[in-house]
Formats: sequence, C-alpha cells, structure tokens
Amino acid sequence: MSRPAPIPHGLPMERDAGPFDPPRDITRLRDARPVSPMVFPDGHEGWLVTGYEAVRQLMADTRFSSRKDIGILHMPYDVPGMPAITEPSPQVPGLFIAMDPPDHTRLRRMLTGAFTVKRMKQLEEHIVDIVERQLDELARLTPPVDLVKEFALPVPSLVICELLGVPYADRETFQVNSAKFLERNVQLDEKMAAYNAITTYLAELVTRNRAAPGEDMLSDLARHDDLTIEELAGIGFLLLLAGHETTANMLGLGTFALLEHPEQLAELRANLDLLPGAVEELMRYLSVVDVLFRYATDDIELGGEIIGKGSTVMFSMLAANHDPQRFENPDTLDIHRTARGHLSFGHGIHQCLGQQLARIEMRAGFEGLLRRFPTLELAIPANEVKLRTNMNIYGVHELPVTWTETAQ
Repeated sequence: MSRPAPIPHGLPMERDAGPFDPPRDITRLRDARPVSPMVFPDGHEGWLVTGYEAVRQLMADTRFSSRKDIGILHMPYDVPGMPAITEPSPQVPGLFIAMDPPDHTRLRRMLTGAFTVKRMKQLEEHIVDIVERQLDELARLTPPVDLVKEFALPVPSLVICELLGVPYADRETFQVNSAKFLERNVQLDEKMAAYNAITTYLAELVTRNRAAPGEDMLSDLARHDDLTIEELAGIGFLLLLAGHETTANMLGLGTFALLEHPEQLAELRANLDLLPGAVEELMRYLSVVDVLFRYATDDIELGGEIIGKGSTVMFSMLAANHDPQRFENPDTLDIHRTARGHLSFGHGIHQCLGQQLARIEMRAGFEGLLRRFPTLELAIPANEVKLRTNMNIYGVHELPVTWTETAQ
C-alpha cells in the first residue's frame, strides 16, 4: 500500500531535477495525488493541481474564476516584506486575463480579429525579415555574446512594438518595468509602481492614437468609443507583456535546451522541415508560463477531490505537460513527438490569443539561428547558465554563446 502524499507547505520551486524538468517534489506529488491540498505560506488551505487531465478540466471550468477581486490573493511562496492581504485586490481595467465572462468576453471579442490565423500568416514574411536583420546584427559581433540580449529579446520586442504601434526606442522602459513586474521576490508596491509606469506610458500613447490613429493594433482598439483610456492601457499592457516576455524566454531557453541535446539539434539542423513539430515539443517540454491560479466560486469536484468554495487553486502547466499519463517519456525532449494537446498556450476561454504569432516567431527564430550559426555552442558550462527561477515566466537571464563561423 502506497503512503499518502505529504501536503506541501508552499509551492515547491527548486529546479533540483535539472533546468528543464519540474521540481522533484512536484513530480512526486503529481504521481501520488494530482489534485493535492496545499498549505500556503499565509496559512490558507488551498490546492495544487499537477495532473494533465485535472489541469485541462480546471482551465475549461468557468466556476474556477480568474478574477482577483472576488477572493483574497494567497501567494504560494514567501514574498519578503509583503504585508498580509486581508481583502480582495481591485479589478484592473482592461486586464482581461484576470476577468470572467461577460467582461472577459467583451474585451477578448474586440481582439480576436487582430490575431486571426490569416492575419498572422500575412505578417510572417515581415517577421522573417525582422529575424534576419537581427541575425545580421548578431553575426557582426565578436563571440562570446549573450544570446538573450542580442537575439531572443530583441526579436519579439521588435515584432510586438510594430504590431501595437509602440516606438521601439521606448523598449527599455517597458522591458525594465515588465521584468520588475514579473519578479517573484519584489514587494507589491514595487510591482504596482512598475505596472503604473507602463500603463501611464500606454495611456498617453492611446490618447494620441485616438486623436490621430495609425495602422497599428492599439489604434484599431482606440477606435472603439466604448473602451476607456484605462481599459486600452490595460489591454496594451497585457499584449506588450505577453507579446515579448513569453516568446523571448522560449527562444532563449529553447536554444539552451537544443544545445544540451546535440543529437536532436543536429537532426533538426539537417532537416528544418521538422521545425514546426519541434517548436510544439519545445513548448511542451519547457512550459515557460508554469504556475497560474484560479478561485473556486463553488464547491467543485476535481480529480476525485472536493475543492471548497473560496479556495485558491494553483496549477502547474509544466507538471501537466510532463505527465506520463498523457505523454510517453515526458521528461525527454523528442523533436519527433506529436506534442499536440500540450497546455503551454492554456485551454478554455483564456487560451492564448497570440499563439499563432508566437509560433511564427519561434519557427522563424529557431530556423534562422540554426541555419546562420551552424557551429553555435554554449560559451560557459551548462550549470553556470543563470536560470529565471525568481521570475513568473521561466527562462534564462543570459545565454552566453560562441561560434567559429557563420553561414549566409
């Protein structure tokens, strides 16, 4: 008879199984009890969901609310100096990722036309041009260089700036503040200061766009008279943050993963037709957006457990995407795997709006990097690569790389 799984106190976060696998405690928990009670650092008795089927079911069930203004925010890890939160956080205008229907439906519907597969395909050639220009810049540098600074971050930043109509010259302001917003050990007032700095900037931008609209996405949104400036700034913040942070970390961490799997890398370089499937597998394997949360608005049965009304429920996409009940040998990177069904873009009404854009950027980015830099390799030992274990979007802070020759 197996022993019952221990109830974790706080979210296990140490990457003790390596840079690409879930923490060992999370893997053990998923195998023993995929829907598990968890005691939060403030004493709240909530839940941690780690099994693929349970996570998928949770994301599809709108009784699990995304709104931060209906329950107390219980952090799953200690935040130094953070006071005890005793009341719900206010609803943030435009931040539709933290909304439920009908508010979520109203705002998301306005954006769906901008992110259609057809429109993204029309952008593909332009995105390839952006990637090639950045690779030209990279090739002019003398290695070793930091691939994050010189490639992984600039490419999605350039794309999302052009798409939204944000001057690329202003990128440092939003990159510094978005990093501060995503850092785990930053006090709440610092996070809000970073958020307010970005939204104040965006409010000025959309006010100008409303007076003199351009051809960009924020101008398109500004034409909606029923959207307030605050809502437009909130939407812009979400698109800006999600549009560069996630893809940048996938390009950086994905390159690290491929360099650490040289046989897979060689096979992929020899046959770039494998790239679309390899991108899906890297999305599954790395799951850079790992842990999210919901509030239970009712008593809800999930995975054989009853989650009580008012509970905070954390769920791990990384654990779910590494669930052996869904994926064979899940802790192995396999570019031939059919990774369809991975949860890295979410599931249900909050499934990522920009997923086609992200796929195009990753395909173009990896294809160009592998083709132009056939001798690319790490410039430091793998265990010295600085991992973003302190951030809410995982990746690498820096990826020092070198090469002996480039191809044109």
